[in-house]
Amino acid sequence: MSATPLSPALPRPATRADRPPSVLRLAWRQLLRDFRAGELRLIGLAVILAVAALSSVGFFSDRLQGGLARDARSLLGGDAVVASDQPLPPDFARTAAQMGLKQAVTASFPSMARAPEERGERTLLVAVKAASAGYPLRGALRISDAPATAQGATPSGAASAHREVAQGPAPGSVWVDAAVLDALQLRLGDTLMLGEAGLRVAAVLRVEPDRGAGFMNFAPRVLMHTADLDATRLIQPASRVTWRLAVAAYDGRGASTAVKGYVSWAEEALQRERVRGARVESLDSARPEMRQTLDRAGQFLQLVAVLAALLAAVAVGIAARGFALRHLDACAMLRVLGQPQRRIAATYALELLWVGLLASALGVLLGLVVHQGFVWLLAGLIDAQLPAPTAWPAALGGGVGLILLAAFGLPPVLQLASVPALRVIRRDLGEPRAASLLVLATGIAGFAGLLMLAAADLKLGGIAVGGFAAAWLFFAGSGWLAVHLLRRLVPEVGAPRWLTLAKRQLAARPGLVVLQVSALAVGMMALVLLVMLRTDLVRSWRAATPPDAPDRFVINVLPEQGEAFRATLRDAGVARYDWYPMIRGRLVAVNGREVKLEDYAADRAKRLVDREFNLSHDAALPAHNQVVAGRWQADEADALSVEEGLAQTLGLKLGDRLRFDIAGSPVEGRISSLRKVDWASMRVNFFVLFPRARMTDLPVTYIAAFRAPDGAGQRGFDATLARQYPNITSVDVSAQIAQVQRVLDQVVQAVEFLFAFTLAAGLLVLFAAVSASREARAREFALLRAMGAGSRLLAQVQRAELLSVGALAGLLASAAAMGVGWALARQVFNFDWNAPLWVPLAGTAAGALLALGAGWWSLRELLQRPVVETLRRAAD
Repeated sequence: MSATPLSPALPRPATRADRPPSVLRLAWRQLLRDFRAGELRLIGLAVILAVAALSSVGFFSDRLQGGLARDARSLLGGDAVVASDQPLPPDFARTAAQMGLKQAVTASFPSMARAPEERGERTLLVAVKAASAGYPLRGALRISDAPATAQGATPSGAASAHREVAQGPAPGSVWVDAAVLDALQLRLGDTLMLGEAGLRVAAVLRVEPDRGAGFMNFAPRVLMHTADLDATRLIQPASRVTWRLAVAAYDGRGASTAVKGYVSWAEEALQRERVRGARVESLDSARPEMRQTLDRAGQFLQLVAVLAALLAAVAVGIAARGFALRHLDACAMLRVLGQPQRRIAATYALELLWVGLLASALGVLLGLVVHQGFVWLLAGLIDAQLPAPTAWPAALGGGVGLILLAAFGLPPVLQLASVPALRVIRRDLGEPRAASLLVLATGIAGFAGLLMLAAADLKLGGIAVGGFAAAWLFFAGSGWLAVHLLRRLVPEVGAPRWLTLAKRQLAARPGLVVLQVSALAVGMMALVLLVMLRTDLVRSWRAATPPDAPDRFVINVLPEQGEAFRATLRDAGVARYDWYPMIRGRLVAVNGREVKLEDYAADRAKRLVDREFNLSHDAALPAHNQVVAGRWQADEADALSVEEGLAQTLGLKLGDRLRFDIAGSPVEGRISSLRKVDWASMRVNFFVLFPRARMTDLPVTYIAAFRAPDGAGQRGFDATLARQYPNITSVDVSAQIAQVQRVLDQVVQAVEFLFAFTLAAGLLVLFAAVSASREARAREFALLRAMGAGSRLLAQVQRAELLSVGALAGLLASAAAMGVGWALARQVFNFDWNAPLWVPLAGTAAGALLALGAGWWSLRELLQRPVVETLRRAAD
C-alpha cells in the first residue's frame, strides 16, 4: 500500500474575529470597565458640576435678558421715543408716518388738581400725563373701577373690576391714582378740576407701563386725553413739560429696520437742528429700574459659576493624574504585547472624549433643571412668562466641559503612551513627568478664554481668572518654601517619633506636597472668597433698605410752614427724619466759562447740564454722605460740595468755580470737597451742597423724608397732612421699598442656591487633593508596618500630615481671598470691602479640619488593611 503524499497546508484567510478591535470600540470597552471600577467617577463628577453651574446661570441669564428685551419696549411705551422739554418740530411725526411707523404723543408736567366747590375745593399737586389716541404703543394700561382699601386691595367683590385696556381715557374723562381720590375726598364719577377744565373721574389707574422712575413720577398720577389739554390752559410758555413722541413698528418687532432707521434719522436731526433738551430713547439706551442691585446679583451668580468651573478644573487635573498613575502598569504590559504608542494614545484620548461628551450632556441637562430653580426663586422680577432659552448656554456649557478635559485631563493621560515596556520589571520607570503637575498653568489659556466669555464681564472674568492663576503660583511657591523650612525646623533627634516620621513623609515627596497645598488652597480660597463676598454683598443690599428706612418723601413745604410741619411730625411720633432746604438752580458756568451742550460728548452729561439741579445747604455733613476728596468746613464762605459721580461726568475737580442761576440770581462757589453718595439708600441726597447753615435771599422750599407711623392710623396721618398742608406733595414709597426687599430676599436665595455647586466643587478638590497621594501612602505604610510601626503611630503620622498641609492651605487661601475679594468688591461690585482680621485664623482652622476630614474619608481603609494584604498590594 503506497503512501499518499501530504500536500502542504495553506494559510487560513484572516476572518473578522481575528482582527484587533477598532480604537473606537476599544475605547468604549475601556470606558465601561474603568467606570465600573470607579476610575472615572471623580473626573466625570467634576465636569458635570462645572457644566451644570455655568449652563444653569447661562440658561437663566439668557431667558432673563430675553424677557427684559421684550418688556423694555413696554417700559418705553414704544420701540423708540424722542423726548424733549418743548414740542418737537412737525418733521419728527411726519417722518415717522413716512417710514410706516405708528406713533403716540404724551405730555407730562406737574400741576395742582382740586376738588369742585361742592367737594370742599381741596388741592393736591399731581403728575399730569396727557396722551394721544393710540397710547400706549407697547404694553397695556391696567385700571380698576374701585379704589384700594387700607390694606391695598380692592373691596370684596371688586377683584373682577381690574382689567387691562389698550387705550387711554376718552376725551372729557381722566384716570387717577387711588391717592388722588383719597387726598381730595372724591369718588368715581365726580369731577376733577385741572386748570380751567373739569373732567370726570372715570377709573382708578393701576398700572402705567411707561411710568418712569423720576421723583415727580412718584407723585399721584392723573392721565387725560390730549384733546382736553387746551381747555385746561395749564401749559404756558414758561411751563416745564416733558414731551414724548413714541413710535413702534406695526408688525410688532422692536428690531424693525424702520425703527432703527428712524432712530438714526432722529439723532441726526436733533444734532443738526440743535433742539435743546431733546434726546432719543431706544431699547439699547433704556435703563431698567433697580439696575444696580440686579446687576450685582447677576455678577455674583456669574462669579459663583466661574469659580465652580475653576475648582472643577483643579479636580479634573488632580484626578486625571491619579488615573494616569493607576494605569501605568497596564500600559507597560500593552507595550510588551506590541501595541504602538499611537494606538494607546488614541484609545485613552477617545475614552476621555466619551467621558467629556457624556458628562457635558448630563451637566447641561442638570443645568436646565437647576435654572428652573432660579426662575422659581426669582419669580416676580419680571411680571411675565420668560421666553424659552436659546441653544447658546448649552453650547457654552458643553464647550467648557470638553475644553476642561482637553486642557487638564489629556496631558497626564496622554503620557501613558510613552510608558516604557521595561516598567513591567522596574516599577520606578515611566512616572508622569513634572510637566503634568503644572497642567493648570499650561492649559489655562484656552480654558480662561471660555471662562471670560462665560463671565460676561471683562473685569469680573479678568479678576477671577487672573487672581486664581496668580494665587496658584503663590500657593505653589509657598508650599515649596514650607517643605524646605520643615526640613530645617524639625530635628531628627529629640522630636516626637510621629512628628519626625511626618516630616520625612512630607520631605520625601515635595512635588506632591506642593500639589496638595496648591489644590487645597485653591478650593479653600474659592469657598472663603464666596462666603465673605456673599456676606458683604447682602449686607450692602440690606443697608440700602433698612427696616427703619423712610417710606414718605414730602416736598414743597414752604419756609413759613416749617415749624408747624415738624411739630406735626413730632406729635405723630415721628422722631427721626431728614429735613433739608431745596433750591432749584441751573449750572450756567464753570470757571467763568459758559456751559454749552456741545462741550460734552456723553449723553448723561448733556442731560445734566440741560436741566435744573436740586441744590441744598447745611452746616453739617449728612450722616449718610462721605467726603472722598477735599474737606467739609462748616459755614465756609464761597464753598460747595459736589457728588463724586457728577464731578466725574462733568469733568469737575477740586478748586473749580461753579455758577448757578437760581431764579434769575447768579450764585457762585468753589468746589471744596467731593462726596460719595449712595443713591439707593432711600435717603434725601443732593448733587450739590453748600456747607452753610443759612443762605438768605434765595427762594427755597423744604423736603422731608421719614417713616410714617405704624398701625391703623397711617392712612389717617397721610390724610391729615394733605388737609393741613394742601400745597405739599407727599410721596408714599412703601410699596417700592417692599418690592425691593422682596427682590433682595429672592436674589439672596438664588445666590445661596447656586453656592451649593461651588461648595460641592470645593469638596471635590479637597477629596481629590488628599487622594492624590493614596498609592504612595499605601507603599510607605506597607514598609512602615513591615518594620513594626503600629496603626496608632501611623494614624498620628497621617493626622500630622493632613493637619499641617490643611492649615497651611487655609492660611494661604484666606490671605489670597482677602486680596481677590478686595479687588472684586471695589472694581466689580462697587461696595466697601470690610474683611475682618480673624479671617486668616478661621481659614487656617477650617483648612486643617477639612483636610483632616477629607483625608480620613479617603485614607481610612489604608490603616485597616491586614499587614499581609498591604505588603501584597505594595508589591503588585
